[in-house]
Amino acid sequence: SSSMKVVLFCGGQGTRLREYSESVPKPMVPVGYRPILWHVMKYYAHYGHQDFVLALGYKADVIKDFFLNYNEAVSNDFVLYEGGKRIELANSDIEDWTITFVDTGASSNIGERLWRVRSHLKDEEMFMANYSDGVTDLPLDEYVEGFKKKNKVGSFIAVSPPGSYHVTQFGNDGHVSGIQPIKATGARINGGYFIFKREIFDYMRSGEELVEQPFGRLIDDGQLTAYKHDGFWEPMDTFKDKQRLDELNRSGNAPWQVWANSDDS
Repeated sequence: SSSMKVVLFCGGQGTRLREYSESVPKPMVPVGYRPILWHVMKYYAHYGHQDFVLALGYKADVIKDFFLNYNEAVSNDFVLYEGGKRIELANSDIEDWTITFVDTGASSNIGERLWRVRSHLKDEEMFMANYSDGVTDLPLDEYVEGFKKKNKVGSFIAVSPPGSYHVTQFGNDGHVSGIQPIKATGARINGGYFIFKREIFDYMRSGEELVEQPFGRLIDDGQLTAYKHDGFWEPMDTFKDKQRLDELNRSGNAPWQVWANSDDS
C-alpha cells in the first residue's frame, strides 16, 4: 500500500516509570538496546511508512539528540575495519527514514499536538498518528486497506485491556454483586494506531483532547470506525510493563518485531 506520513505523539512525561521519568522522556525508555519510540517507528517502516513527524514536548532535546547522534551499529550487524576507523553495516535502520521534529509544547494534550503539526500534513489526503509507547503485531496493511474501503474520516484499533484488572458490579444495597476479569467482559479500549483523512482537522478546535470532543463529533457524523485487534498489544505504562517487554525482546520472539519475524529477513 502507498506510504503515508506517521505522526507520533512524543510529549508525555511518563511519571509512572519513576526510574526513568526524571531524566528520560517516556518515548526514550529503552526496550533492549533501543527506545520504545524506535520500536514503534521500526514497525511502521517495515510496512513502508518511513516519513515521520515527531510531536515533541517534555525533554524534546533528549529525543533530538538520540537521532542526531544515531548509532546504526547498536541494532545492526557490522564489520569493523582499521581498528574502528571504518565500519561497514550489514544493514541499516534509518537511512531511508525522514523525521520531522516539531516542538508542540511542554504540556499540550495530543489534540493540541496534532493541531500544531497540521502544516506538515497539508498535502496529505490520509495520514497515520499514534502514541509513541505502545507496540503491537497489528497487520497494518490489512487495517489500512479496510479503512480505505470504509470511507470514514478516522479510525483507531480497539483492543482488550492488558493486565489483570477486574470489573466490579454492585447491587442496590451497595454490596458487591459480581466481579470478573476485565477481559471476560468483552470490553475494548482505544489502542491508538490512528488513521485519519485530513478532514479530521475540520472536527477539531483549539485546546481539545483528541479522543474526547473531536471524536465525539466524528461519532455524531458517523465518521469514526475501529479495527478490532485480538493479537498482541502492549503499552509501556509501568515498570512492570517495561520488564515484560524487555523479557520478550530478550527471548528473540517479540510479537511486535514484525521486521525480525517476517520471512524475508
